[in-house]
Amino acid sequence: MNVNYKLGITKSFPCSYLPEQEERLLIAVDDNLHDSEHYGWLMQQGFRRSGNDIYRPHCLACQACQSLRVLVADFMPSKSQKRLLKRNQSYQVKMSKEIKASYYPLYEQYINTIHHDGSMFPATYEQFQSFTQNNITEQRYIEIWHDDLLISVAVTDEIPEGLSAVYTFYHPNYRKDGLGVFSILKQIEIAAQLALKFLYLGYQIEGCQKMNYKNRYYPHQILVENQWKNINK
Repeated sequence: MNVNYKLGITKSFPCSYLPEQEERLLIAVDDNLHDSEHYGWLMQQGFRRSGNDIYRPHCLACQACQSLRVLVADFMPSKSQKRLLKRNQSYQVKMSKEIKASYYPLYEQYINTIHHDGSMFPATYEQFQSFTQNNITEQRYIEIWHDDLLISVAVTDEIPEGLSAVYTFYHPNYRKDGLGVFSILKQIEIAAQLALKFLYLGYQIEGCQKMNYKNRYYPHQILVENQWKNINK
């Protein structure tokens, strides 16, 4: 693949995850990179997307953000993950290729109840559109239903060799059921059914409580000095 592409670097700004750090991003500004094939290649280099912006941390004094991807074919759920799957086995999992009208009210309830103290509060439809719609790659919406009630949606990007978990939101009344973990387990399962190699989970950040849960799915790989390193339990 041609590697003569245009990239940009942002100015440093306060880090969203580690308050004592400054953040800087490498941005894939070249329009030729904004399709599924190139995006899959960029994800192999540690990039992610937010809306139609494709980026990778490029900080001067910190390397805390580590891209992580689960090795789908070899994945083995832990004892606690098996218990969660068993506990939630009555829930029905469906998949959609289209955004449904029921998604935004669920998202709004999730943000305004569970993340009312976060940077995304209050929820807006424009904010919702920023990760449910893009011009880069196709998406799947993995729904979890309790009888006739939609209780969770996992927004998932499709890339050539895998799936990428973008964002999951769920009904606040079902928080105790671990729907975030349950959705990841189902994304791994769907990736296996599609014979895909990886589920990308974004950046693992050990020093940030909200971002240090992604390394609980074994085996997985983390990107260290531009090389994927296998991590087995």
